[in-house]
Amino acid sequence: MVHVCLILKKGFFVLFFMSIGQNLLADELQTVMARSVVAPLERTINGIIEAVHQATVSAQTSGQITKIHFDVDDYVSKGDILIEFSGKGQRAAFNAAQANLKNATAEHERTKDIYAQRLVAKATLDRAETQYKSAKARFEQAQESLEYTQVRAPYSGIVVKRFVREGENARVGQELMSGLSLESLRAKVSVPQEMIHGVRQFKQAYLLYGDKQRVAAESMRISSYADAESHSFAVQVYLPKGDYAVYPGMYAKVVFVMGEEEALKIPVACVVHRSEVTAVYIVDDKQRISFRQIRVGKRDINGQIEVLAGLQVGEQVATDPVYAGVLLKEQQAYQ
Repeated sequence: MVHVCLILKKGFFVLFFMSIGQNLLADELQTVMARSVVAPLERTINGIIEAVHQATVSAQTSGQITKIHFDVDDYVSKGDILIEFSGKGQRAAFNAAQANLKNATAEHERTKDIYAQRLVAKATLDRAETQYKSAKARFEQAQESLEYTQVRAPYSGIVVKRFVREGENARVGQELMSGLSLESLRAKVSVPQEMIHGVRQFKQAYLLYGDKQRVAAESMRISSYADAESHSFAVQVYLPKGDYAVYPGMYAKVVFVMGEEEALKIPVACVVHRSEVTAVYIVDDKQRISFRQIRVGKRDINGQIEVLAGLQVGEQVATDPVYAGVLLKEQQAYQ
């Protein structure tokens, strides 16, 4: 409320405004009460993202490499042909085994018919059956060897390394390519021994990514023993399938839930930053506004931030810092 007065000064009327309600400037300013809440007790540890599925494919047969279909950084789908061998020897062995199996099968069937008419002895049928089984085994072996001339991707992923070139003669067991899958990822962290009991008890963790977003771990694997030098435990935190803009080899922050604790929290929107100062606008019971520096802690997924110092439970905090700043200047002008 404002009172208007006319004052005579040297023959002139001067318009003078006087506030008779200076403490009511914050009447329309919305506030929120600082409350103590029970929140998860969390600890954050740096880790490394790695692929769950990563492997090196090796030659299962020998021969000359005639074609390499993919190179480093190429994406391959499960079952794609990575490398082809000439396969001349394997094809010849396959054709011979196939023909031998055909003859052995025909002989086996013929002998069974004759034996059914009691025209040959049981030993003759046994020999024909043995020859058939032997021919079938050699055929399956030749077929497998022929299939090995086409090296296929065991899963979808990215080619990381290539160890051979076209025209090179490869031997059995020689490394050909290595790759990893981006479909299943995990974070590998080293947990200090003072934290490991809480990690084992709750088995709850989150990966921080993007703009302070988090994704809950699908599962985790905890080592049963500590490293003798660092005295820490290796923990693998498995992520659900999804695109989190993280890739193998990247640093990652993993948050472990260790229990519960009481924390003083306010909405993040209440907090203002002035250079290196973090503060909030406080409104007291007389509707007076003050600017107070605070020290903050962790921010949760619900838009709340922990206040470590500078604020007490029950105090009213302005939810619109910009408007609160304007009102504070007006309030100071009346003083």
